[in-house]
Amino acid sequence: MPKPTKGPRLGGGPAHERLLLANLAAALFTYKSITTTETKAKRLRPYAERLVTFAKRGDLHARRRVASVIGDKSVVHELFAEIAPLVAEREGGYTRITKIGNRKGDNAPMAVIELVLEPVNPKPKSAKKSAAAAPAAEAPVEEAPVEETTEAPADDTAADAGAESPEEGAAAEAAAEDAAEAPAEDDKK
Repeated sequence: MPKPTKGPRLGGGPAHERLLLANLAAALFTYKSITTTETKAKRLRPYAERLVTFAKRGDLHARRRVASVIGDKSVVHELFAEIAPLVAEREGGYTRITKIGNRKGDNAPMAVIELVLEPVNPKPKSAKKSAAAAPAAEAPVEEAPVEETTEAPADDTAADAGAESPEEGAAAEAAAEDAAEAPAEDDKK
């Protein structure tokens, strides 16, 4: 059973609050962006995101659960057919609240709540990790032959270092492309 919210309800009682949130969610899905008070926007966010999560599932049971809340078949169809495919790759955070100042008449704090329909960009952290792994793999490769040649200046060691450098260079390129640890293990052998 959901935990009741603390403090005064939006509207009159719990039933009125439920209907008010359902109407706000229907308007949000219809217009993709609505202007309302900050309190209503903050209360609408988890409600609307739960409905979008149901829409992402896309099965009949989820459609019926959303239809029991919203009631308008055209809004339910729009949610499942148009909005859900746009946010299919997004893990969460389907809405955005932006504060816009106070209302002129009663000085109530206002906000715009909108659906986030932009495609998800891959996180740059993974690119940094692969970029950091490539120089880390190249740095020991370059230092290792230099140490070997300085310790033992024999012609056989220098020839071996020269013969291994193209292989190590290919291994470093493979490590940069694959961002895997396997070429680094081959260098250690």
